[in-house]
Parts: sequence; structure tokens; C-alpha cells
Amino acid sequence: MQQALVSSFIVLALAATAAPAEAQGNAAQAPPSSTATPAAAPAASANHYSTAATPLGQLLADPSAKAVIDAHIPGLSTNPQIGQASNMTLRDIQQMAPNQISLKALDDIDADLSKLPAS
Repeated sequence: MQQALVSSFIVLALAATAAPAEAQGNAAQAPPSSTATPAAAPAASANHYSTAATPLGQLLADPSAKAVIDAHIPGLSTNPQIGQASNMTLRDIQQMAPNQISLKALDDIDADLSKLPAS
């Protein structure tokens, strides 16, 4: 069931990001992460990961960060469609799928990511 929920949120998130691009035609569009960061997102230092500033693909490429994500959002890293969301931040994805990823989970991930050694 968890895998189905994760799969559903990836599909929803990808569909939501594709729709504005299709409406714009081939015009360049700023990524969702260029908008204001939610107030709940902690400020990241220049050398630390965060759910607001670090693309998901970068987080998953680091085994320690991937373990943090797996602990809070089981099944996300093994979803076959996850590569399609690799350029999005977890906060971007959460805004499109709030029922699948809670702000508390993202806050907890940020707390754990801040404990990792600076990259």
C-alpha cells in the first residue's frame, strides 16, 4: 500500500509540473523551487542538504541522505518513477502531494540532514 501511495504522489507531482509547461508551449519556465520557500522550511547552510533547496536526485545520490529519506518516506527511493522527479525538491513535491508527504516529515528530514557532515 505504501508503494502505491508513493507511486501515486509521483504521478500527481509529475502531472502537475507538466501541465503548466504544456500550457506555455515551448516557452521557458522557472522551476517551482524558484518561488518563495515555505516559512516552515529551515534555512540551509551553504554546505548542507535541505528539503527546500536540494534536488531529490542529489539527495538520493548520497547514501547517508538517501537513508534519511527512506527512514521518513519509505518506498520513495525505490519507486520506479522517482527519476522523473529528480530535479524537484521534496518541498516542491510535497506542495503537489500534501496527502502523501507531510510537512512534519519534511521538517524531520531536514533535522536529520542537518546532522550529516557538510558536503
